[in-house]
Amino acid sequence: MRMKPSIIISSAIIAIGIVILGLSLKSGIDRFSDRDRVVTVRGLCEKEVMANKVTWPIVTKEVGNNLSDIYPVIEAKNKAILSFLTSNGLSENEISVNPPQVYDAAAERYGNQNVTFRYQVTNVVVVTSDKVELVRKLINKQTDLLRQGIAIVAGDYNYQTTYEYTDLNSVKPQMIAEATANAREAADKFAEDSHSKLGKIKTAQQGQFSINDRDQYTPQIKTIRVVTYITYYLED
Repeated sequence: MRMKPSIIISSAIIAIGIVILGLSLKSGIDRFSDRDRVVTVRGLCEKEVMANKVTWPIVTKEVGNNLSDIYPVIEAKNKAILSFLTSNGLSENEISVNPPQVYDAAAERYGNQNVTFRYQVTNVVVVTSDKVELVRKLINKQTDLLRQGIAIVAGDYNYQTTYEYTDLNSVKPQMIAEATANAREAADKFAEDSHSKLGKIKTAQQGQFSINDRDQYTPQIKTIRVVTYITYYLED
């Protein structure tokens, strides 16, 4: 029995359609499989910067049995400290004087009542400035105050000199770019070693920026660190 030409043509069209569909499905499956081939790399960037803000508490202590005798001494010493600071390049708006803190030994219920002095007064003058190098020089120069009979209390945990870096936004873009470039370099190397090609980015995550002292001896030098995590597709 001879088939009609129209039936033959229809059958051919259906067959071609099935072949095209099969090829499309295969291509889709291959692409889907390729999507599972990824590499996740880490990019690191570190940068050292100088602190641009310093807080320097200048602590003195006075003892005595009569507060009315102690306060004139505190006022005189504060005046000398302010003169020392302003005459060496600091402005008055960079200096603040905290209210004195009074410890009364007689008011302590379980304290030793046989103390020599009833009152201990802690006085703090605080310097807050962006003139970091100048303040560092003054810290080393505070022996000038000792010559005037003003003993500066050192080593008090509650009154530590601190250094900060407050201009992070100015270095963020460059550091992110460097971290991303480092991640790309690592991904390229992985792709080369695995005989693959690096595709587009699947996901990217920027870690938090951290600012820490470079070491315990140079707190005025800060280390800024950021890590990025990037996942790339791999292709044949």
